[in-house]
Amino acid sequence: MTERKPPGITFESWVDRQIREATERGDFARLSGLGKPLPDDTAPYDELWWVKGKMNREGLSALPPTLALRKEAEDALEAVGRAASESQVRRIVAEVNEKIAAAIRRPPPGPPLNLTPFDVEELLRDWRAARDGRSR
Repeated sequence: MTERKPPGITFESWVDRQIREATERGDFARLSGLGKPLPDDTAPYDELWWVKGKMNREGLSALPPTLALRKEAEDALEAVGRAASESQVRRIVAEVNEKIAAAIRRPPPGPPLNLTPFDVEELLRDWRAARDGRSR
């Protein structure tokens, strides 16, 4: 813990002395950004930069539940395109369809969902066609 500034010493000389002593102890030798350029500061100032950074590091989202589900549905369709088997396609679609059905039964707060459960058989037909096209 830092000590209190003694009376009769200017703040500048007191701070300078603390920095000099910390440098002599090697407190600045192992900082994470040492030798690296400073991040770009041309972006406009954002008062919530630290909140957004923390949310990003923690993997949190600030989207309303309906928009988060829309994004999850988009991600599920992309995952279907990368799926290796029909059972994997069925599992991906079943999981997202269950969430969509629950949101339709009890709409969460936020903008309208505008989603209906996906047709598994139609997605499987598209998946098979894309897979046959790649194998030729």
